[in-house]
Amino acid sequence: MPPSFKRVCAMSTTAINSLFTSPLSPAQSSSSSSSSSSLKRISTPYSSSSSSFRPCVFARVSSTTSNSSNSSSSANTSYPNLIRNEPVFAAPTPIISPSTWREDMANESYEKAIEGLKKLLSEKGELGTVAAEKVNKITAELQTADTTTTTNGKASKSVETLKTGFIKFKKEKYETNPTLHGELAKGQSPKFMVFACSDSRVCPSHVLDFQPGDAFVVRNVANMVPPFDQIKYAGVGAAVEYAVLHLKVEEIVVIGHSACGGIKGLMTFPDEGPNTTAFIEDWVRIGLPAKSKVKSEYGNASLPEQCGYCEKEAVNVSLGNLLTYPFVREGLLKKTLALKGGYYDFINGSFELWGLEFGISPSLSV
Repeated sequence: MPPSFKRVCAMSTTAINSLFTSPLSPAQSSSSSSSSSSLKRISTPYSSSSSSFRPCVFARVSSTTSNSSNSSSSANTSYPNLIRNEPVFAAPTPIISPSTWREDMANESYEKAIEGLKKLLSEKGELGTVAAEKVNKITAELQTADTTTTTNGKASKSVETLKTGFIKFKKEKYETNPTLHGELAKGQSPKFMVFACSDSRVCPSHVLDFQPGDAFVVRNVANMVPPFDQIKYAGVGAAVEYAVLHLKVEEIVVIGHSACGGIKGLMTFPDEGPNTTAFIEDWVRIGLPAKSKVKSEYGNASLPEQCGYCEKEAVNVSLGNLLTYPFVREGLLKKTLALKGGYYDFINGSFELWGLEFGISPSLSV
């Protein structure tokens, strides 16, 4: 990656054009490589009649912090006490229930279990009718569970993976930390809201070692945050509103990652014309300002290099889009909320983090 690329760079001018009036000049952008670079400015008009500058709102990205895979990403993290005493939604009745199978049967096939029960009954004739009824009942339960098996037993393998995975979780995490899960039963009070990609290789809870209750997570293709739109993007809007106004999160973190398929799609899909997909193209076009900036500044770079630049610039676009949510802006002004951008390079095992500063400058009389 060329050293000239600024990991913390100016937001594309079209990202939040409903809020901002002008981007930084190239000279301003280049001078901020050692500290921070402004995203945009929100300013009220200059009044020539009163000869005074009115207060203006500013937003800028702070300097990048990079940690290698050998660093502890959570060493200095302070997690909140779970003090809420509010009910949470109950989970639906599970499709697979541990009550229908024993843990020591998790690695056995249903067929072997049934045969073992039949053998026991034949050897112990004194068990009688009552035992036979119970064996038949268990056999019926096992056969019912086995109806998930399809041709060649493909579905049963996936179900077995879910079963054994839950058993491991319950033994090693749930049962070993009853205090935590007891507090979670009362409610949640996460410190973070995280936007991350749906990519199976970049689960934020694993990458950042989040525990249950630490983060309210939204995952989608290319970790996009769309601008405020109560109709088109109501799902994301509801999540942001709930996190900020009800859960009172302290940080919103947007995390991009290396080798992102959604960003590659953004860089290769045509900007206009008929779509070839039902949803994907319209969704990733949220990041078009990032694509335009990368094409303009790195037009001669290879596609993989351009994608790498865009993976980070798209995070900045999402940070800018968060400013279009009124409750986010209010939280930033009150200093009860902060915005962060992150980038996880799973190829090299590194993580970068940068911040967005937002506030109102004092008025200046001339």
